Amino acid sequence: MKAKESLGIVDFLLNNRVIDEQKYKLLIKQYEESDDDIGSILIDNKIVDSNTLTLLLVEAIKNGVIVLKNIYQEFSIDIDDFLQHLGLALNVEYIDLYNIDVDYSIATKLGYSKLEKLGVLPYKEDDLNIYFAVKDPFDLSAQDSLNRFSKNKLIKVVLANPTQIEKHLHIIEKSESVKDLIAEIRDEVRTGASENTGESSGILKLIELILKTAIISGGSDIHIEPTETNCVVRSRVDGMLQEIFVFDKDIYPPLGSRIKLLANLDIAEKRKPQDGRFSAVVMDSSYDFRMSTLPIMTGESIVMRILDKSKVMIKLEGLGMHPTNYKKFRSAMDAPYGIIFVTGPTGSGKTTTLYAAINAIKNVKTKIITVEDPVEYQMNLIQQVQVNIKADLTFASALKSILRQDPDIIMIGEVRDRDTLKIAVEASLTGHLVFSTLHTNDAVSAITRIVDMGIEPYLVSGALVAIQAQRLIRKLCHHCKIKTTLPADMLSDIQEHLPSSGEYQFYKAKGCDKCMNSGYVGRELVSEVLVIDDNIQSMIARGGSKEEILKYALENGFVNMFADTMSRALKGITTIEEAYRVAKA
Repeated sequence: MKAKESLGIVDFLLNNRVIDEQKYKLLIKQYEESDDDIGSILIDNKIVDSNTLTLLLVEAIKNGVIVLKNIYQEFSIDIDDFLQHLGLALNVEYIDLYNIDVDYSIATKLGYSKLEKLGVLPYKEDDLNIYFAVKDPFDLSAQDSLNRFSKNKLIKVVLANPTQIEKHLHIIEKSESVKDLIAEIRDEVRTGASENTGESSGILKLIELILKTAIISGGSDIHIEPTETNCVVRSRVDGMLQEIFVFDKDIYPPLGSRIKLLANLDIAEKRKPQDGRFSAVVMDSSYDFRMSTLPIMTGESIVMRILDKSKVMIKLEGLGMHPTNYKKFRSAMDAPYGIIFVTGPTGSGKTTTLYAAINAIKNVKTKIITVEDPVEYQMNLIQQVQVNIKADLTFASALKSILRQDPDIIMIGEVRDRDTLKIAVEASLTGHLVFSTLHTNDAVSAITRIVDMGIEPYLVSGALVAIQAQRLIRKLCHHCKIKTTLPADMLSDIQEHLPSSGEYQFYKAKGCDKCMNSGYVGRELVSEVLVIDDNIQSMIARGGSKEEILKYALENGFVNMFADTMSRALKGITTIEEAYRVAKA
């Protein structure tokens, strides 16, 4: 049910003679019959633009026409931009809570339930003031309660995005839920019992809780970082970092040391980066954790990559590739020899694609050897080699030995240097099918990169079979996604990707409990596959430009990554904003 309070804006426009009675009735009718908010309707009718709407809402707030809560719920505007303008109008400072180090120790004095009820977040204090970020600066009763709480210091109120306040309060709630565990850890540290390695150790319970929370939320990485005031634990979910715990800084030393012990790292070495790994059973499932430490100004940053052994066996057809691109890539895998490259930035699922490809073609009649750094997942019927720099077992040296093992198919985790690339090209030209990865932004750029690494163009043209560039795009939460209408200028920009029938519907992210208020759940692969046919081989051999190759490919059925991403937006799988973020060059 729509909130009728937001129609006060239309009354405000009528009373100030911005619109006439006829326009007023038309706007009311459109609002009642459509799913759009009143702000979008005003913009579509060209009564205001987005900037003017922000200023109009500020005036409406000042005049008591509408309450702040209804603006958050009923208007599709940039909330941070609106709050900055409102802060200027009310002479109240606006802050971005994501850009400051919140001191959570202040919150423990008030408690989560009190802060949640008042809708406020204490974020710092000095000798004179305690600073509170508030959702509603007009809630004077909440400010009176804060003044009663602080008898010795002044209360300073600032404006902040309600969503940011809620996220920080959620962190406080979770931290309160483990306060008994934190007390147990502090007691162990004080009594020297923290060296206990038994199951009853409080620090081991905390580590298990961190791993479990990250895995339940669908995290791919865990970041543990000391700041000046806290120990922050974040998890990367669907490519975006989210804070899952914030502890006082005294928890970091025992936490960091125990995690380093699990990975067989030197706990006394804090000046140099270290790498390690460990395995753990979490919720009855086996996981590997690849760990890295890095000295920073406030201590050591610890990052753990979560490797779920069950996910590696995903089928190639289950990756969600565009049908045209899937057919091209699957056909390229049937080549008797040559190189197939998978390109993309770190965290774009390249390794998963390679494993899915190898899994699809492995059999008892084919010898497959991989060289990886590190070996992320172990697979049957495949010989996997772990790079070991200390033992002088590099990608290049391992490849030389692998070629003497009579393989049919070789997978190279990553081509990092000219020597590795040269051996890979030679292997592909002598009857081996080679799979590997590169770091390039698109498929055609990989050709330029390979040539720039010092391989002669005529060798490149003969070796390449196909190049797949890929990204991971966030999928809309189907519980809360809502329909939206794109501005005319954006529709014009993507006109070539719209169906000729004119029947399409875009959606936008809203956020609910199911998706942790992000509006997105899970990710999906988007890609482009460049098949190296005879014409492209000729272009590469004679030093053809990237533009020439791309023009030919597009004329011959090449589906680029933005087109693939747009097809997902048109199906309501993702948003147009996500399509631009991930794939627009």
